[in-house]
Amino acid sequence: MATLLVFCLGSLFYQLGGGPPRFLLDLRQYLGNSTYLDDHGPPPSKVLPFPSQVVYNRVGKCGSRTVVLLLRILSEKHGFNLVTSDIHNKTRLTKNEQMELIKNISTAEQPYLFTRHVHFLNFSRFGGDQPVYINIIRDPVNRFLSNYFFRRFGDWRGEQNHMIRTPSMRQEERYLDINECILENYPECSNPRLFYIIPYFCGQHPRCREPGEWALERAKLNVNENFLLVGILEELEDVLLLLERFLPHYFKGVLSIYKDPEHRKLGNMTVTVKKTVPSPEAVQILYQRMRYEYEFYHYVKEQFHLLKRKFGLKSRVSHPPLRPQFFIPTPLETEEPIDDEEQDDAKWLEDIYKRTSILDQLEFMFNSKEQQT
Repeated sequence: MATLLVFCLGSLFYQLGGGPPRFLLDLRQYLGNSTYLDDHGPPPSKVLPFPSQVVYNRVGKCGSRTVVLLLRILSEKHGFNLVTSDIHNKTRLTKNEQMELIKNISTAEQPYLFTRHVHFLNFSRFGGDQPVYINIIRDPVNRFLSNYFFRRFGDWRGEQNHMIRTPSMRQEERYLDINECILENYPECSNPRLFYIIPYFCGQHPRCREPGEWALERAKLNVNENFLLVGILEELEDVLLLLERFLPHYFKGVLSIYKDPEHRKLGNMTVTVKKTVPSPEAVQILYQRMRYEYEFYHYVKEQFHLLKRKFGLKSRVSHPPLRPQFFIPTPLETEEPIDDEEQDDAKWLEDIYKRTSILDQLEFMFNSKEQQT
């Protein structure tokens, strides 16, 4: 009798409600009924983390191999979609190429993190939602030296492999003394080739590749409006700590993975080999040629230290040095995108995506958690 009563009540609910009662639907879903999706459509879409669209347009020779290795582990652990690219030597795009790449990125399954060596892309210009950007830079002369020797001799993974990557390089070019390159003003050691970091933040406009105030100021503006975090490679552990706080759905546990001895052992294979330091005279010439790069570097460094203080982290350097400081070598460096020498070349997701707003939200969230504990 009890079974009959339940059946009758279920039938009544079905007829009055125009379908099966909610509790039966929930029970079918819980039990994994094979006809559930066919009869009643897909379940409600999963709640996406905020933000659910992240772009890491990584700067060459600024430690991104470290981060990419970590992201591969983290994507498996946290279940986000890590979208990478096989294109490593094309940072400047035509308008059609920008539209195509933005379309491909925007249609990726969310939550996603896209990473590639590419200059800043303005998604809103082409009608897309502007993602959250992150990046890491380093001392400009150190970055240049790392790239100079990496292109010639590779890293501890094997010199032969890297010579395959630059087969057209003549022997006299491969063994060109760094001081001669700088002092004799070879193209590789002068502008515009030295104007490298700023275009990653300035964008795809042709003037972004011209050393000057216009590109510098536009890069600063984009950092303020479109980048959640631009870190400093010389303080990488603090960068990872802030990424873990700002983007926990992507970077939770990253610092412990980074400090793991096995991970460091693997990453040390990418340290550039045969690197030498140029003479003081050559360094001073480089410093003058890269004055816009250094102005941008010190600006980013100051902003990064402000963020650290906001979240209770102490900065090791309070004032920028008058001359560049060198840290040789830096482990776990990324491969440098090799430029084709013959090639010619919005808002922050509305108000809630504004950099100050999201940081205030994050700070409020962390303070609330501390009060609860």
